[in-house]
Amino acid sequence: MTERNAPCWCGSGKKYKKCHLSSDEEKQRAASGAESHSSAPRPQKKHAKTPAQIEGMRRSGMFNGQLMDYIRPFVKAGVVTEELNRLIHEYTVKHGHVPACLGYKGFKKSCCISRNDVVCHGIPSPDERIVDGDIVNIDLTTIAGGFHTDSSETFLIGGVTKEARHLAEVAAQALIIGIDAVRPWAPLGVIGQAVEPFVNREGCSVVQQYTGHGIGTRFHEFFSVFHHIDPESDKIILCPGMTLTIEPMINSGRWEVTTDRKDGWTVRTKDGSLSAQYEHTILVTESGAEVLTLTPTQKSAGIRLRACGKDYK
Repeated sequence: MTERNAPCWCGSGKKYKKCHLSSDEEKQRAASGAESHSSAPRPQKKHAKTPAQIEGMRRSGMFNGQLMDYIRPFVKAGVVTEELNRLIHEYTVKHGHVPACLGYKGFKKSCCISRNDVVCHGIPSPDERIVDGDIVNIDLTTIAGGFHTDSSETFLIGGVTKEARHLAEVAAQALIIGIDAVRPWAPLGVIGQAVEPFVNREGCSVVQQYTGHGIGTRFHEFFSVFHHIDPESDKIILCPGMTLTIEPMINSGRWEVTTDRKDGWTVRTKDGSLSAQYEHTILVTESGAEVLTLTPTQKSAGIRLRACGKDYK
């Protein structure tokens, strides 16, 4: 057991008593039987997809990966974000699918584009031009055949700073670590337990206000996927057939964020630091996790993520 006044084991730099002491004590109580049997976590089999639904998710995910491949060459210095939104919308509709963001709770664009200190929900605009040195996240959600799939990628534009490149690499690795943590019959909390200590050791932080989520015939289904350590996540047990997004939002500074009061959507880092994110929709399998938001070519090559000029396998 870590001493109360010692640095927390997660690498946050805080004292243990002000960081993970309470959550660790709660886990110990649960392990020793302090909680009643009726409150013990149970596998969420009712939220598992049927074989037919899983195939629908795979088809949707393949198109979502194809869409990301399509837009990738257009994300460069000089382009306005509204132009990227137009290309994404037209490509999606041309293939008979629906951009899930458009009209969702009043959102007026077909994707989210978040630059530099924008954490998520950036609104494409004809007045926003990408410039050399930016980091730009493109977040795509597609409805294909009635099934939603969701992915995002952070692009490094031209000569980015060492800080920006490091942040993006940490965010990419955090996603892979989160995916690798998934295993059937484990608590959902294993994702945050794997991601947060790694991110903190790298000198970055995990946004806590925004999470991944269950996904399927609806954009957001049932549960949230925390990328930081949270005891609530241990109340849900992963089982084969569940589909969810893993999408850690990583800040180079502190984890706190603010939402733009004027547009009600744009989320920025509170301290003005940079933020990066990568995301995939995954299927829980009998042996771990299957990444759904990839093209067939990527899957056959064993590529799970393209980030910072390299492929993660």
